[in-house]
Parts: sequence; C-alpha cells; structure tokens
Amino acid sequence: MTPRLFIGLFLATVLCLPLAACGKKGPNVAPGPRDKITYPHVYPPD
Repeated sequence: MTPRLFIGLFLATVLCLPLAACGKKGPNVAPGPRDKITYPHVYPPD
C-alpha cells in the first residue's frame, strides 16, 4: 500500500465517520402523547 493511498483512506475514514452518527441524539422516542403510547408493544397472553 502506497503512503498516498494510506493517507487518502485515512482521511476518507476520518471525514465520513462523524456522518455515520448524524442525527442520533439520546434514546428512541415514540411519536405522540405519552399517555396514549404502548411502547414497547406488549401482546396479550394466549
């Protein structure tokens, strides 16, 4: 592997890695009012 290729691969990794976590903040939140949400959904026993 040439040094130029290694540097290019390293820079691509460093620049693209933060984009993988873009928009991920905190735990998952179900949409809608809290009193009407059954999350996670629990199925009735058979």
